[in-house]
Amino acid sequence: MNNRISTNAPKLVCFSVPFPGNLYSAFRCAQFIKANYPEIKIAMGGGFPNTELRSLTDARVFEFFDYITLDDGELPIELLVEAVCSPIPSEDPTFKRTFLLEEGKVVYKNTTTKPDYKQIDLGTPDYSDLLLSEYISVIEIANPMHSLWSDGRWNKLTMAHGCYWGKCTFCDISLDYIKIYEPIAAKILVDRMEQLIAQTGETGFHFVDEAAPPALMKSLALEIIKRELTVTWWTNIRFEKNFTKDLCLLFKASGCIAISGGLEVASDRLLKLIDKGVTVPQVAQVTRNLTEANIMVHSYLMYGYPTQTVQETIDSLEMVRQLFEIGIIQSGFWHQFALTAHSPVGLNPSEYGITPNYQNISFANNDVDFKDKTGIDHTKFSFGLKKSLFNFMHGIGFELPLQEWFDFHTPKTQISYNYIEKCLETETNFSVKPSAKIIWLGGMPLVTEQEKTKRGVTRHQLVMTFHNTTETFQVTLEKEIGDWVLEVLEQLYPSQEKLLSFSQLQKDFETDFEDFELFWFSKPIQQLKENGLLIL
Repeated sequence: MNNRISTNAPKLVCFSVPFPGNLYSAFRCAQFIKANYPEIKIAMGGGFPNTELRSLTDARVFEFFDYITLDDGELPIELLVEAVCSPIPSEDPTFKRTFLLEEGKVVYKNTTTKPDYKQIDLGTPDYSDLLLSEYISVIEIANPMHSLWSDGRWNKLTMAHGCYWGKCTFCDISLDYIKIYEPIAAKILVDRMEQLIAQTGETGFHFVDEAAPPALMKSLALEIIKRELTVTWWTNIRFEKNFTKDLCLLFKASGCIAISGGLEVASDRLLKLIDKGVTVPQVAQVTRNLTEANIMVHSYLMYGYPTQTVQETIDSLEMVRQLFEIGIIQSGFWHQFALTAHSPVGLNPSEYGITPNYQNISFANNDVDFKDKTGIDHTKFSFGLKKSLFNFMHGIGFELPLQEWFDFHTPKTQISYNYIEKCLETETNFSVKPSAKIIWLGGMPLVTEQEKTKRGVTRHQLVMTFHNTTETFQVTLEKEIGDWVLEVLEQLYPSQEKLLSFSQLQKDFETDFEDFELFWFSKPIQQLKENGLLIL
């Protein structure tokens, strides 16, 4: 640090503290700078102060930091730079969402009239000064998702600021980082991806969204394929119904290798109370779609939600067991519910059957102690839930009674042994939205023409031989319809400026032929659907 400070002679040093685990090291670094370079001003921002320090009153913090900013940091830092680094400092500088010390007391300054910057104006992160080659790679084996994000180097981007759903009752949806939803256009996102690849030499991307929106993910995947980029990427989602089989196949084709999402409490009653907007059967179907597309699935799991009963905890574990046994989830992690001050539960605790124990905390005041009206000590389930999950992730222990994971009595599950299996027994949906876009991810076939005579009638047919990365398959059609298919396939590539819709295909087909829907569900088209013809 001495060398870097001597070389750059900074007037302002800023620390981003996203998690509690980063806090201690940030304080130690700030302590070192204060002791050796007292003239340097120090600021802290990031996820930890944004959630934990919103009611900060402890003046001792400012023995280490001069400023603490909240929420989006671009404008607050810009104003700090003007206040600290300007050749002619202002006698009355303006600030944006900034704590500082005045006359020995902590004050909050939000005096500028400037609006925050839009996401489109922020530009691409610049990692040119980071010694990326010197960062160690940590290999974890127990949890596949933890291994993914610890092993290797991932360029970090967001598809959208905030959360498009913004309703989950355990989440800080009253705060700007969740509440203000602002997506970024797919073309701009891929521009930024290309800039980061050129800068870092890394083609792996982790989109750190609260919940990436399906429509934007689709546009991103199409843009990646259109530009013929070879990248790998992963992100966090809600397991909602829009993640169809074909959409998941599109993600995979664009380089998506993993998806994480919140199943939370695997109970339809509690998912409704959480306002997650999903059901257990829906989660099962989406995770099946992702798994069949060869995309790894990680599930965030929760226990101890207000009013959750012991029976619901055991039933939730049984559903998780079945999801892993069937193989449609490959990774997971149990979290005990924490009451946060800025969530709907924290703001309206009586509606959720809990009594908070507020304390006069002058520093990190976000996690609130509480009593649940059920009186259940959910902490006692922690070891058994995590031990069982560890085994399930390694493909073992599925045959054991759930009681085996706990050293105290638990009730038998009320979930049928094939509950998840039945959730996946969905009927074929023969309806296609007229506005659905149709794309073709395969190549053009080798075509031969053949004559086929039956009962004295000679018919001309086209035999199309398609090659993909793993196999060869043939599609045989009457010549006139085959010629139409060949012409249309070239128009269905993602590289086309405008994608054709189902209704446009139908109209074009029925100009020369009859009954498009009968043709659409025929065996030849079914073969194409299984090999790269997608409905989005």
